[in-house]
Parts: sequence; C-alpha cells; structure tokens
Amino acid sequence: MRSLPMLLLKLALVPASILLASLAARRFGHAISGVLSGLPLIAAPVIGGLLIDHEPARVAAIGTATLASVPAAIAHIVAFAWLSHRLPWWACLAGAALAFAAVGTIVTAPAWPAPALTGIAAPFVALAILPRAPPLAGGVDVPRSEIALRVAAAVILAAIILLGADTLPARVSGLLLAFPITGSILPSFTLPVYGRTATIRLLRGFANGLIGFTAFLVVLTLLLGRSESKVAAFCAALAAAALAAWLVHRLREVSARTRPRS
Repeated sequence: MRSLPMLLLKLALVPASILLASLAARRFGHAISGVLSGLPLIAAPVIGGLLIDHEPARVAAIGTATLASVPAAIAHIVAFAWLSHRLPWWACLAGAALAFAAVGTIVTAPAWPAPALTGIAAPFVALAILPRAPPLAGGVDVPRSEIALRVAAAVILAAIILLGADTLPARVSGLLLAFPITGSILPSFTLPVYGRTATIRLLRGFANGLIGFTAFLVVLTLLLGRSESKVAAFCAALAAAALAAWLVHRLREVSARTRPRS
C-alpha cells in the first residue's frame, strides 16, 4: 500500500498540469501552453516524493529509465502532428498511441544502445521533423466548460494508465508511466476547436518543453551520483529544466520571426 499516496499524488498532478497549461493558452497562446505541458510538472513532484523515501542511487536509476522512454513520447506527438493534416482528433490520437507503443517497445528493450543519449536527442529530432506552422498572436479564448472537460478527460486517462501500470509487468509499467497524458488531451481538444495550425504550435511547444524535461532528468541523475545533498540536486534539476525550455523556445521564436524577412 506504500504506492497508494504516490498514485494519488500523480492523479492530482495530472489535472493540475492540464489546468495550468489551459490557463496559459488563454493568456499566452498555444505554443506556451505546449511548453508548460512538456516540462516535468508531473514528474518533478513525483521524483521529489521518491527522494524523500529512497536512496539517491535508486531515484537516479528511475530517472535514467524515464529518460530512455522520452523517444516514445516524441513519437507520439510527431505522429499526432502529421496525422492531423487529414484525420480527425480521435484517429490522430489512436495513431499517436500506436507510435508510442512501437517506439517505446524498441527503446526500452535491454539490447537498445545508449538509451540516455537517445532520450536527450529525441526532442531536438522532433523539432526538426515536426511540421511547421506560422506564429499565432496573443492568447486563446478557452471557455471554462472546455477547461473542465479537459481536466475530466485527463483524470480518466491518468487513472486508466496508472492503475494499469500497477498491475502489468515492470517494463510495460515503466512505459505506461511515460505516456504523455497532457500531450494527448491538449491536442485532442485543440485540433477540432482551434484547427491544425494551433495544434502544430502546441505540439512544437510540447517538444520544447520536453527539452526541459530531459535537462531535468540529466542534471538530476548526474548530481545524485556526485552530491550528498538530494535537495541541491533536485533544485538544480528544476532550474536546468526551466532554463533549457525557455532558451530553446526563445531561440525558435526569434528564428521564426526573422525567417520571412530573409
């Protein structure tokens, strides 16, 4: 029963992250909403809880395993983005889930070489192969009723995934826990309501956020192996996540604004 508090924590953090990302879309637009969704808003508090109960080496191993699953999350958002050109949201979501399962099965196999390096490179590969979309100015009028539906859908999906992960074999459980819940709920609502351009902006922002997510995992695992202070390692990892995501987002926004002039 020791895992019950952690399960409840995850179930609470998922709708909270959906709410935060939706409110960010209202204020700043789809791209910033995607960046926040890709950041470790769920993983960081969960890992913080693990650091309280476990030795640093154990948490570092969990972080390394999570990093290895990042390419599967990337496959999910890339598949959704390209399928959104011709298919409705539910077909895009189904195709994205199949891509996640296929890539996840490959990259989590024991024989897969350099899983950490693959995880670090995956978000940058995503930004290179995701379809491009012009910038959209300003925030988005997301009704409260839609935000409520997003949160409810996130809770249901999270409950199914987390309860399944608690009963399935370890390899399958680890892959399920890496499933991009926010990366599924947000584009599924964005595509039918706001269109493909907004969806692409959201998913490219999500890839930017995943750069911060990988930075969090890399710094955390490195410092947990070299530092005696778990608090210092955790805080440094949070700072690395925010800085990496912000820098990449700003650089890409500047590039997008200057490209038509050249």
